[in-house]
Amino acid sequence: PPTVPPPPGPPARGSLSLHRAYLRSPLGLLRLGQLALGAAFWVTVAAHKYEGAAHFALFAAVLVWLLTLALFGLSLLGRWELVPWLGSRWLLTNLVHDLALGVGLYAAATGIMGYKAGQRSYCNLRGYSQHCLYSAYLSASICGGITACLYLFSGLYCLSRRCRNQRDII
Repeated sequence: PPTVPPPPGPPARGSLSLHRAYLRSPLGLLRLGQLALGAAFWVTVAAHKYEGAAHFALFAAVLVWLLTLALFGLSLLGRWELVPWLGSRWLLTNLVHDLALGVGLYAAATGIMGYKAGQRSYCNLRGYSQHCLYSAYLSASICGGITACLYLFSGLYCLSRRCRNQRDII
């Protein structure tokens, strides 16, 4: 009896290599800045005693930072097609991530940390001997504000590419 050939196996994937064009693109450079300043934000908050709404600010910063790290890694390796449903809409995925999550959550976290710094502004006076969180909260709010601006810039970059009917991130 004739034998049936076996079904074809999964397509062979090439070796992993860095997508250098992405790394040199405006979006790749903005992602590096977002990761660095985002890490500075949440490390500054987490390294000091925090309470109340600062828990949300820390949660928001870490969530957005981890999602940004995943987007950056997949884009750098050129493997976004491995993400079900979102891989075929990678430019739109980056756009929504930057404008909705990045700007929205970092703006809220910046507002929270700025408000908390304002509450602690009395303790930056000369001669105040108690432990003061003013400088930590102020540093976090500055890092958060700059990070929110970087997300806005990358979102506008993705939006401009989308408006010009380009489908790729670079």
